Amino acid sequence: MSVSDQEQKIPENGGEIRLPDVPVLVTSGDKSIWLTADGEIAEESLAETQRKASDASPLLVHRLATARRLDLAPFTAFDILELFAFTFPARQCLPTPRGIARALDLPVSDDLEEQALSLFSAVNLMLEHLTKLRGKDRATAAEIAMTMGRAGWNWGPSVLAALGMPSETTPLGGLDIWKKLEEWPDFAPDPPPDDEPVSENEARERLKELLHEQAETRPQQAEFSAAASGAFIPRDQEGAPNIVLAEAGTGTGKTLGYIAPASLWAEKNGAAVWISTYTKNLQRQIDDELDKLYPDKGQKNVRAVVRKGRENYLCLLNYEEALQGGVARAGEQIILGIVARWILATRDGDMGGDFPNWLMELIGAGRIMRFADRRGECIYSACPHYRKCFIERSTRKARKADIVIANHALVMINAATRPDDPHLPKRYVFDEAHHLFDAADSAFSAHLTGQEGSELRRWISGSDTARKGRMRGLEKRISDILGEDEEGHDALQQAIQASRRLPHEGWLSRLGDGTPNGPMEDFLLHVRSQVMARSGQPDSPYTIECGATEFVPGLDEAAHGLENALGDLSKPLTTVSKSLLNRLDEEADELDTATRFRIEAAVQGLARRVNTMINPWQSMLKHLNEPTPENFVDWFAIDRTGGRDMDLGYYRSWIDPTIPFAETLLKQSHGAVITSATLKDNTGEEDDDGWQSADFRTGTSHLVLPPRRTHLASPFNFKDRTRVIVVTDVRRDHMRDVASAYRELFLAAGGGGLGLFTAIWRLRAVHEAIRTPLANAGIELFAQHQDALDTSTLVDIFREEESSVLLGTDAVRDGVDVPGRSLRLIVFDRVPWPRPDIKHKARKKAFGGSRYDDRLTRLKLKQAYGRLLRRETDYGVFVMLDSMMPTRLTNAFPPDVEVLRLGLKDAIALTRNFIAEKENESRKNKVDMTL
Repeated sequence: MSVSDQEQKIPENGGEIRLPDVPVLVTSGDKSIWLTADGEIAEESLAETQRKASDASPLLVHRLATARRLDLAPFTAFDILELFAFTFPARQCLPTPRGIARALDLPVSDDLEEQALSLFSAVNLMLEHLTKLRGKDRATAAEIAMTMGRAGWNWGPSVLAALGMPSETTPLGGLDIWKKLEEWPDFAPDPPPDDEPVSENEARERLKELLHEQAETRPQQAEFSAAASGAFIPRDQEGAPNIVLAEAGTGTGKTLGYIAPASLWAEKNGAAVWISTYTKNLQRQIDDELDKLYPDKGQKNVRAVVRKGRENYLCLLNYEEALQGGVARAGEQIILGIVARWILATRDGDMGGDFPNWLMELIGAGRIMRFADRRGECIYSACPHYRKCFIERSTRKARKADIVIANHALVMINAATRPDDPHLPKRYVFDEAHHLFDAADSAFSAHLTGQEGSELRRWISGSDTARKGRMRGLEKRISDILGEDEEGHDALQQAIQASRRLPHEGWLSRLGDGTPNGPMEDFLLHVRSQVMARSGQPDSPYTIECGATEFVPGLDEAAHGLENALGDLSKPLTTVSKSLLNRLDEEADELDTATRFRIEAAVQGLARRVNTMINPWQSMLKHLNEPTPENFVDWFAIDRTGGRDMDLGYYRSWIDPTIPFAETLLKQSHGAVITSATLKDNTGEEDDDGWQSADFRTGTSHLVLPPRRTHLASPFNFKDRTRVIVVTDVRRDHMRDVASAYRELFLAAGGGGLGLFTAIWRLRAVHEAIRTPLANAGIELFAQHQDALDTSTLVDIFREEESSVLLGTDAVRDGVDVPGRSLRLIVFDRVPWPRPDIKHKARKKAFGGSRYDDRLTRLKLKQAYGRLLRRETDYGVFVMLDSMMPTRLTNAFPPDVEVLRLGLKDAIALTRNFIAEKENESRKNKVDMTL
C-alpha cells in the first residue's frame, strides 16, 4: 500500500484523518529509505541522509536515536512514538518500525521499504482510532491535544482533526487531569493473620491448577514447589525463620514453583507474601506469570500488587506544580500533555512500569522524573491530591493483597528504617538471590558525601532557588502538625539554621576553586586533596580513591568541626520528632486518621535521616583517628563519570553486608524462599559441595538454624545445545585484535550476538570498529552507553530482532532474558575479575584471598553462560576472548560441557558450523511437526 493509494477518510462521527505532508524516513545499517508524501521511494546512504534530514522534518521512529545514527544534533521531526504515546497511553511498544507494526497488528517485515510503508499505515491507523473515541474520552483527549497544539506540537493539527475541536477548554487547557481520577477507598484494619502451614502436597496441587494440562511434564518444577513450601510453615522460635535455600537451574520453572505455595499461604492466612527481585525485568515477568493465578484482570488488580520505592511513582502535586510553572512555556505543555494522557490510563502510576521507557529518553529522564517524589517532600494528608495519590493507593493495595512484587532495595530499606511497622511482611520469596549481597551492600552502607549532605540540607531547609512551598523545606511541610508545641517549633528553627552549614548548590565548583562554604564543604575539600595526592591516577576519567588514614594536614580539625555541626543538627531534629510523638500520645482521642498518618510519616522521615545518615556520619568523624571498626571498611573517593566529578566524600561499608540483612530482615521474618539459578559455586575441591558460597552470599550463615537446601538441575541438554570456547591467540589488551574477533564472530553467527565488556571504554572502542562492517552485512548493532535508548529498551529490541547484535556491560548481562534465535552467541572480552578497589581488597582479605576472586568471577561467568538457554529448543556458543582464563574458572560451566581452547580461526569456523547445524535441525523439526 503506497501513500498515493490512501484517501482522506471522513468518519461518521465527524473526525477527519489528515496526514502530515512530510516524507517517511527509515534508517538501518549503512543506508536509509525515504518515502515521499506522494508515494515515491528512494534509497540513500547515511551520508546523503545526513545532509538533508534536518530540513525535511521527516516522519520517523525515535528522533534522538535517528539523529545519533546520523551523527547529527537532535532535529525537528514527526516522531511516531509521540503519536503512539498520545493515542495508546500506558501501552508498550518497541521503538522501531517493526515494533510499531507489531504493536498495531500490522504486517512485520525486514524490508526497509515495507517498513516505511508500514509507518504510514500506522499513522493512518492511530488517527483513525482517535476518530472513534466517544464521550468523555474524546473530549478529554481533544482538550489535551488543543493545549499541546497551541504549544507547537507538530502532531497537533492531525490529532485535532481526528478528534474534532473541543467545544470548550478548562482554564488549564484540559491538563488538570487529577480532577478526573477516582479516590482510593478506605478499608477497616485487618485482623492479625493466621499461621496455617502449606504442605508439600498442597503446593504440588496448587501448581497443577496453575499449569493445567502441563502439570505432569515438569517434575523439577513440582519438586521445587514442594521444597519451597518449607518456608510457609510456622516457625518454632523467635529469630529462627524457616529458610529454604534453593538453586533451580534454568528451565526449572521456579517462578510458578514458588507462586504456588506463596499464593496458597496468603489465601489461608489473610496476609501478603512479598516476592522480591533485583531487576525490573523479572518484576514484569512475575507479574505476567500471575495471570495464570488470576486470569480475571479485576481480581488480579486487587490480589497482586507491584511495589517500588516512592521515587518511582508519579506525584500528582509535583505534576500540578510543574503545570502551574510551565503554563507560559510551550515545550513544557507538550510534555505535560503526553504525561496527562498516561496518568489517566496508567495501572498504578509507576513511572518505571507502564510508562514507556523510550519516552524517558525522548523527553529527558530528568524532565520526566521530576514528577516523582524523589526528594522525600511528601506532605501526605495535607496534599490536596492525597485521596487520589498513586503512592498511597499502592501502599493500601499492598496491605490487602495476596502477592506483592517488590525489589531487594525496597524490602531492605523498609526493614532497616521501620522495624516496628506492623505492616512489614513475615513471609518472603527472594528471587535473583545471587544479588542479595550487592543489594545489602547498597542498603546498609554509609556515604558522607557532598551530594548526600546537599540533599539533606534541601530536605530540611528547602532549595535556595525554589519558589514552591514544599521546596522550602520542613517548615512548610510539618510546622502545622507540630500544633502549639513551642519547644518543637523552636527546635525546628534550630534545625533549619543548622542545616545551612551543609553543602548547597554549586558546592562542587567551590571545592574545585578551593573556596569551601561551611564545615562540611571544608571537610570535603581536605578529602579531595588527600584523594588527589594519593591516588595512583588522579587524572583518571573514572572514580579514584585512597585510604581513610594518615590524613593530610587540616583534615582532623575539619572533621571535628563537621562532627560538631552535625551534632547541632541531630539534637533539634530529634526534639522535633519527640514533639510529634508526644502529640500522637497526648491527643490520641482527638486526632483524625489522616493527621495521625501524616505525623507518623513525618516521624519516620526524621528518624530515617537522623538514624541512618547523621548519627553514622557523626560516629565516623568522631572515631576518625581510631582503627576502622571490626566488620567495616572505610575509604575516601572522588566519584567520576566520563572524566567529570559527580560526588566525593567519606565512605563506609560492611565487609559482610549480609550481617545486617540477616539481623534486620531474615531474623524478623517467619519464613523465606531464597532462590536463583546461580547460588552454588563449584570450586572443584572435594570438601566443598558449593553451598558454602550460597550461604555466604545470602546471609543464611548468620542464622541460628541452617536453611533447608535443595538443588534442582536444569532439564536442558547443555552438552548438546551449547559450545564453550576460550580463544587462545587474541591479545586482550590489543583492542584492534579484540574488535576484529568480535566482528568475525558476529558475522559467522549472522547476528543474534551479545557482546559483554568489562569496561565502557572497551565497549566503545569495539563499537566504533565494527559498526560499519556489520551494517554492510545487514546486521543491526545496538550498544549500551552509545545509543539514545535505555538498557531495558535495548534488550527488548534485541529480543525481537533476530539478526541484531547488542553490546553491553554488567547491567546487560544481568538483565537479559532472550529466548529463541535472537541470542545464539555470547562473546566476553576478557575474564570479569572483580574491580580491585579498597572495598574489594578488604573483602578479599576477609573471605579467602584469591579464592574469593575466583568465586565472584565464576558466578559472573555462570550467570552470563546461563543466558544462552532459556527454553529447551535454544542453542548457542559462549566465547571468551581471553587466553589467560584459568582452568579453575571453567567449573562455572556444566560439568559435561567441554571447554575448547582454540585459535580465532577455528573458533569462528566452529561457531558458524554449530549454529548452522542447530538451525538446520530446528527447520527440520518444524517441517516434521507440520507433517
